[in-house]
Order: sequence, then C-alpha cells, then structure tokens
Amino acid sequence: MSLFTCSFRAVAVLLLGCAPLSGMCQDAETFSAYVVLGENGVPVARVLTSAAQCPQLNMDGRAVPMHLRADAQTMPLRSTLSAPSDSKPSAFPLLTCELEIPPHTATAQVEGRALPLPRAEIKRIVVIGDTGCRLKKSDKAYQACNDPEQYPFAKVAAAAAAWKPDLVIHVGDYHYRENACPQDKLGCAGSPWGYGWDAWREDFFKPAAPLLQAAPWIVTRGNHESCARAGQGWWRLLDPRALLPGRDCNDAANDDIGDYSDPYAVPLGGDAQVIVLDTSNTTGQPIPQDDIRAAKYRDLYRKLDALSQRASYNIGVNHHPILGFAAKRDGAGKVALLPGNQGLQSVLSALDPLLLPPRVNAMLSGHVHVWQEVSFATPHPTQFVTGFSGTQEDIVPLPEILSADATPAVGAVVEQHSSWVNGFGFMTLERSGASAWDVKVWDSAGHAVNVCRIEGRKSVCDVAQVKQ
Repeated sequence: MSLFTCSFRAVAVLLLGCAPLSGMCQDAETFSAYVVLGENGVPVARVLTSAAQCPQLNMDGRAVPMHLRADAQTMPLRSTLSAPSDSKPSAFPLLTCELEIPPHTATAQVEGRALPLPRAEIKRIVVIGDTGCRLKKSDKAYQACNDPEQYPFAKVAAAAAAWKPDLVIHVGDYHYRENACPQDKLGCAGSPWGYGWDAWREDFFKPAAPLLQAAPWIVTRGNHESCARAGQGWWRLLDPRALLPGRDCNDAANDDIGDYSDPYAVPLGGDAQVIVLDTSNTTGQPIPQDDIRAAKYRDLYRKLDALSQRASYNIGVNHHPILGFAAKRDGAGKVALLPGNQGLQSVLSALDPLLLPPRVNAMLSGHVHVWQEVSFATPHPTQFVTGFSGTQEDIVPLPEILSADATPAVGAVVEQHSSWVNGFGFMTLERSGASAWDVKVWDSAGHAVNVCRIEGRKSVCDVAQVKQ
C-alpha cells in the first residue's frame, strides 16, 4: 500500500468521525463514540461499531468491557407515516454498545478516542434543534442535502463545537430523510432514505461528529423520532435509558409504550437543572380526554412538578413549543400568528392555568423552524425556540412588533419577543449568576446575530427581529 493511500485513508477517518480499530492503514470500520446524559445526569458512553463485539472503555486507566445495547439487525417493515411503497425495513448493520461512567471519573477513552465528560458545574451550553435534511414525499419537500449552504448542519455543528461548550442540548428532530429523493432533484441525488442507519448516519452522526466529540449531550425526542417515524433509531442510538422489548418501536402494536417516556432531570451544578420532557407524540389539535395522550401528559406534568422541587432554577426541554408562536400566510398573503402546541395546552391547562409548574423558569423547544424568544408579564416561564440548525426553514416572518392581543396561550401576556426567520444557526447559554444566563444567537459561520439575557423566568434581547 502506498504512503499516499495510507495518508488518504487517515484523513478520511478524521473527516468521517471514524476510528481505525486495527491499524491506521486498514479499512476504517463504522464507528461513532459519544456521551449522553441520562437520569440524574448519569453519563452514558455509547459506541456504534461494525466490529464483531463491543470494545472496552478505558476509565482512569482501567479497561471495562462495554455492554451490548442493540445487535446488528434489520427489522421487519412496520407501519409508518408514509405509504408502504415509500417505506422500507430499517437496517442497522452495526452494534450499539454502552456503559455508564461512574461519578468522579477523570478520563474515559475508547479505541484511543477521548470521550467528553460532564463538569461538576456546567456553565456553557449549546442549544440546537431540527437538524436533519428534509426529504418528505407527502409535502413535496426535497431539501438540497448535497449543498452545504442549503443543508448547513455540518457547518453549524463545527461552529458550535468551536465555541467549546460544557454541554450540548438538542431539542429534537434529528432525522428527516424519510422518503427517496426523486430522480429529477439533483440537490438530494443519491441520498439515503428511510429509518435505518444509512439515513441516520448522513442526517445526524456524520455532520454532528465534531460536536459529539466536544461535550456530553442532552437528547430530547422530537415528533420525527416517534414510533411511526424514526423511533427505532431513537431508542437504539440516542435515548439514554434502557432499551426494553416493546419500548423499541419495532412493533406498531406496542406504540402506546414506545411513544412515551418519563421526564428526568440533569443537574447543572449551582442549584440548577435541566428537565427533559418527551412530548414527541402530541398533536397540533386539542387532545380528547379519553385519548391515551391525555393521561400520559397529565402524568408528565405531575412528574415535572415533582422534579422541579429538586433545584432552585429549572430549565425545561421539550420539542413542541408550549409558549411559542408560529406564522403562516393566508390566501391573501396576510401573516397570521399561530399559538403554542394545542395538544399539550389542552391537557395542561386543565391542571394549571399557567400550563407549567411554578418552579419552571425557562423552556427550550424546537419544531418551529425558526429561532425565537418570548418573555411574559404574567408568571409564565420564558420560552426559546431553536428549530433552526439544519432542516428546511420556515420562511414566513414573525412580526417585529406583536399586536397587543397576540398570545401563544390563553392568559399569557407577552412582554418581550424576538425572532430570526430563514436563518440557520445555534444558540448558546452562558451562566452569569444563580438565576441568570447570557444568551447568544449564532449563524452557521459562528457569527453572533443577537444577544439576550435571562433573569429568573424573564428574558430580553437586543434585537427584536434579526434581518438577513
């Protein structure tokens, strides 16, 4: 083998986020290593590999075999949101391996790669969301996945990693390549599709590689990770909790189990925490009281309330904005504002007129493909929406100045509002006090476009409407 060939493969290994398991000049195997934070902030090391067995995790010089979470397999075709002719079985030709990292571990390595470990006090947080490349036949939406300007998640991830965060929070929707790219769409030509590893790799693991190496992650489930969509990959690859039979989204008969999970808290240090909520299976319409979702989300509220008692400052994270806006144009071209998620509001309003427990100070969400901040004169938590990190953007502008009666929920009086529509990027939170955070909004090149501040449950931004 020539020196050029060996060097080329070494560069390819670095660019693709792969690790050579048997020598630099042999073929690199599928390999990804990262850390997700689970209940009580326990760090879970994950490795995805096409090797025959799980590797060892070296912690403070002690080698411990990783456990097999999921074997390589192709699941039988299940019902999805797409027609059977536009679906296919989900193939995962790799092992998912994992191991909890004990408290006070100073270093962790797998196959020579250092894993990022959580700090005792987390002060620098990157927030991203809605990162995949949209390929959806029913919407006739075919994003140019091959164009880094029209699908810039790799640029966003690299810029966010360069900020050197202590923690990354993803607010959901990792996977968007649901259906095949038509032959006449050159922008997405050759893209993998469906819910198997090839689409997950291109939509998330390859572009996210530098950010996965930069810090541990809190992963939030979006509607694209519901069981009828990419839920199989969600449970296999990302969710920090145990992968249990019936919870894995492989059989549609068990979706009432696989589509829901309990909230959990991740301590940030300094008497603050993040509480992660799975609202992936909500709907945009009011939920009938006899619908299973009503019972699940009532239970979610009660558990969120209990978890919020553990810290003085609480940041809730879910996918669907409860207190944010969306915008659409009517037939005459007039912009109309849409309120927060009506499914969740219909359930939560019966428990609490403020929708969220009183100790929740801020909410981070996605789903609406914009960046947005909303703060209230009423005692609602401030709401941030960060669904602007890669997928096809919403382009209907939110008003620079809201009308006096504009509200995302009954009884919520808006005091401050800021937005950035049709721009890709990420948001950062930097702790500046016991209940204070400095917020910045960055474009895909890593340039700050807005600055905000959070104090308690209120926020304010320098720019009301970021211009392109």
